[in-house]
Amino acid sequence: MQAFDTDWIRAQFPAFFEPSLEGWAFFENAGGSYPCAQVVDRLTRFYHSRKVQPYAPYPASAAGGAEMDEARLRLAAMLGVATEELSFGPSTSQNTYVLAQAVRRWLKPDAAIVVTDQDHEANSGVWRRLAEEGVEVREWRIDPATGHLDPERLAPLLDGAALLAFPHCSNVVGEINDVAAICAMARAAGVRTVVDGVSYAPHGLPDVGALGCDVYLFSAYKTYGPHQGIMAIRADFGAELPNQAHHFNGGTLYKRFTPAGPDHAQVAASAGIADYLEALSVHHGGPSGAGAARTAHDVMRAQEIAVLQPLLDYLAGRNDIRLLGPRRAEGRAPTVAVDLGRAAEPVAAQLAAHRIMAGGGDFYAQRPLEAMGVDSAKGVLRLSFVHYTTAAEVDRLIDALDQVL
Repeated sequence: MQAFDTDWIRAQFPAFFEPSLEGWAFFENAGGSYPCAQVVDRLTRFYHSRKVQPYAPYPASAAGGAEMDEARLRLAAMLGVATEELSFGPSTSQNTYVLAQAVRRWLKPDAAIVVTDQDHEANSGVWRRLAEEGVEVREWRIDPATGHLDPERLAPLLDGAALLAFPHCSNVVGEINDVAAICAMARAAGVRTVVDGVSYAPHGLPDVGALGCDVYLFSAYKTYGPHQGIMAIRADFGAELPNQAHHFNGGTLYKRFTPAGPDHAQVAASAGIADYLEALSVHHGGPSGAGAARTAHDVMRAQEIAVLQPLLDYLAGRNDIRLLGPRRAEGRAPTVAVDLGRAAEPVAAQLAAHRIMAGGGDFYAQRPLEAMGVDSAKGVLRLSFVHYTTAAEVDRLIDALDQVL
């Protein structure tokens, strides 16, 4: 493999050539990454020349439908799932909500659902609300000191359960959970699994097929694409669940859980994510095609680990703040939450004066914050980045933190 080429990477993102963003360091990627040029180009082309009803027998329509199909085909292959198992929706929150409505009717009497208090609310609240209809909801709780989810605490919760919902990694804890091992444990107990990958997928698309989960959800706008939610659902599980779409779409798996019509342009533009990952792989000496996702994942993660560790060391060395989650970069995503012991939003505003883009608040993660003893009203300062962030930008961030903390 070739060495990480920062200049080439950043050349793929129009934001780095935008005059209004010049001189700013972007550390709020967990809220949404910059879109890559391949996505922007496809979206622009669709709106210019293909913004018609797709799949009709005239050129503009046929081209639009073909691009929508291309996005599903290529991203599914990169995720290691069948093409029909990948569906798009307006957001991950919406996709999870629709899934929960299907599960509500699928559950047998006395079946339980297991959730965690490490999750972002999108993969927690919809399941917890089923308790209002008599469903038993059990909570797999994190260690209040570390935020860690201990699999040994999960085993007794699976007895009599039908479904387990948990995150690949938390958007405030950052620790990467062993999804494959957890799913194997659940599968042995006859429990279906729903994994929220929103905070992991921006750091490299996972091999969902190898993870062994029944459902994997993430957001395209956090993986360098347009504002769409993407859901991979195993065909056998999807067939068990009741149709949530128009009755005539019930026979098509990727339509069963999309009650509204798809956003044609954004679905088509999502093929640009595959374009980018493939180009990244090839540029760094890896393969093209579906296998490019594995190389892109490894290249992205290696760069992030190297750039993240100095920031973790700096934060862990301060005695006036609390760094949430692991202190070693290898075991976590570069989404770093810091409990300041005071309101975080004003500190984020102070960082903006140093041309640092960061966020303060609870980030829809009130449950894990409160479980770790953090006042969610004060929130945390969250510093999140991806592979296009440079070591020099992290140095700038550390210098700015020295001045504002």
